[in-house]
Amino acid sequence: MDADAIVVGHGLAGLVAAAELTDAGRRVLLVDQESEANLGAQAHWSFGGLFFVDSPEQRRMGIKDSADLAYSDWMNTAGFDRDEDHWPREWAKAYLDFAGGEKRAWLHGQGMRWFPIVGWAERGDGSAHGHGNSVPRFHITWGTGPGVVAPFARRVEEARDRGLVTYAHRHRVDELIVEGGVVTGIRGVHLAEDRAERGVATNRDPMGGFELRAPVVLVASGGIGGNHDLVRENWPERLGTPPKHMVTGVPAHVDGRMIGITEEAGGRLINRDRMWHYVEGIRNWDSIWPGHGIRILPGPSSMWLDAQGNRLPAPLLPGYDTLGTLAHLRATGHDHSWFVTNRSVAGKEFALSGSEQNADLTGKDIQGVLRKRSLADVTPSMQAFLDKGADFVLADTVEELVAKMNGLVEEGEPSLDVAHVKRQLDERDAQLDNGYAKDAQIAAMRVARSYIGDKISKRAYPPHKLQEKKKGPLVGVKLHILSRKTLGGFETDLSGRVLGHDGAPIAGLYAAGEASGFGGGGLHGYRALEGTFLGGCIFSGRSAGRAMGAELGD
Repeated sequence: MDADAIVVGHGLAGLVAAAELTDAGRRVLLVDQESEANLGAQAHWSFGGLFFVDSPEQRRMGIKDSADLAYSDWMNTAGFDRDEDHWPREWAKAYLDFAGGEKRAWLHGQGMRWFPIVGWAERGDGSAHGHGNSVPRFHITWGTGPGVVAPFARRVEEARDRGLVTYAHRHRVDELIVEGGVVTGIRGVHLAEDRAERGVATNRDPMGGFELRAPVVLVASGGIGGNHDLVRENWPERLGTPPKHMVTGVPAHVDGRMIGITEEAGGRLINRDRMWHYVEGIRNWDSIWPGHGIRILPGPSSMWLDAQGNRLPAPLLPGYDTLGTLAHLRATGHDHSWFVTNRSVAGKEFALSGSEQNADLTGKDIQGVLRKRSLADVTPSMQAFLDKGADFVLADTVEELVAKMNGLVEEGEPSLDVAHVKRQLDERDAQLDNGYAKDAQIAAMRVARSYIGDKISKRAYPPHKLQEKKKGPLVGVKLHILSRKTLGGFETDLSGRVLGHDGAPIAGLYAAGEASGFGGGGLHGYRALEGTFLGGCIFSGRSAGRAMGAELGD
C-alpha cells in the first residue's frame, strides 16, 4: 500500500478529512489534478459565509434563533419528498446539531473568527411555512474563503512536515480500482507541470500513468459547476429550459469528472437534478478563469426587471428567493434580467461574492473595512465594476439609461421599452411619498431596515426614490445566470461511506463535500439557506475523515 488513505480532491472537504486522518496518525496521499497553488480549491474563492444557529454574533445583534426554528426553516426549505431522501434527511439533522452545537467553538479553537454583523441571506418566499431564513444566520469569516481554508491547510502542512501527508498534485484520476467489490486505489494520468496562478485553467498534457493503493479512498472532488454541458444535462424540468448562456462561478477544474468515475465504480448518485445557480451573475471585468462570473449579493432596494422589462412580482425581490427567481426567469424564455438602481444603492447594497472582491475582509484589515465600507459611498470593488464592468451602464435620465441598456442587448434578445421602464420606476417611487405603501418591495425595504445589522451597514439603504438626483446617477445592470453548486451527490451514510445500488456500503469508498451533495447525497434538499456549502464541506469532511481513521483500526 502507498498510504493508509487516499483523498481525491484538495478542496476544503478533502483538507478537513486529511487533517482528521493525520490527527489519528494515518498516512494520507492527497491527490488532485491541479497544482499546489490551488490548495483549497473553490473554498478559497468564496465569501466565507458560515451558517450558525444561536451564535454569540446573533445574540449581540438581538437575533433570537433556536434549534427548533433552524430545523423548521431547513426542512421547509429542503422539501424532502423522495424515497432516496432518507440519508439526506439524516445528514441534515446531524448538520443542524453541529451548526447549533460544537461547530463554532471547534472552528474558533482553530483560530477562525467572524465579522460581527450577521447577514440575512435567502429571506424566502414570504410565507411563514415556506422556505428561507426566518432570521439572519450568514456569518462572514474574518479572512473570507482563505480564512476558512487556513486552519485546515495549516494542519495538513504540519502533518506533511511530520511525514504523514504526501501531495500528489497534477495527478488526474481516471479510475477507481475495484477488486472483489472493494475499492483499493486509483489509476490515472500524471499531467505536465503547470505554473499558472491559482484559478487559471491549466494544461491537460499527459506525462505517463500512475497507480496508487490504499485501504480507503475518499472522493472529495467537488461538483459540476464548471462544466456547463453537465449542468444542462442535469437541469430539472421544474426550473424550465436550461439556459444557453451562463457565466461561471467556479474555476474550470470543477468539471464533474470524478462523478462519472465514481458511478462506474458502483456508487449510487442521487438527486442529480437538484442544483443551485444564481440569477445575479455579472461578467468579471478582470477574469481569472474562463467565463468568470461574480455574483451580486443585493440588498432589497433595486428594481428587478426581466429581459422584456417587466418588473418581477413579489416575493421575487433581491436577496429573497434564488431558485424561485430562477424558475420565473426561465419561464420568460430569456437568459438575462436587469437591475435598475442608482449609484448610492449600488455602492452600499451590492456586495460582491468572492474573496478577491473583498480585499479588506480577506486581508483582515479593520481600518480598510471602516474606510472602504462604512465611510465610503461605494466600495473599491463595486466602483471598478461601475467603471469597467461590461454589464454596467450609468446615466442621468431614464431615457438615456434605457438606451444604454439596449446597447448591451445581443442578437435575439428583446429591447427594453423606455416608456414601460419609466412608468414602473415612477410607480415604485410614488409609493415613497408617505410612510405607507402597498408596494411589497417598499414594505420589504422597511422590514429590512428594522434589522440593526442591515441598517447600520446600509445593506438596506434608507428608502428613497431611485430617480432622486442626489442619489444618482442611475445604474443599469445586465444580470446573467451564474453556475455554482451541485446539491445532489453520492448517497452516503453518516460515516461518509458511499452506498451502492443495493443500499450497502461499498467497501473502501467514501465521499465528502459537494461530491456527496455535502452529505448523504443532498442534505440541502431542493434549496439551500446559504452559508451551508462551506459548512457542509467541513462537516462531511470531518465525518468521513474520522470514520476512515476508525475503520483502519490500530
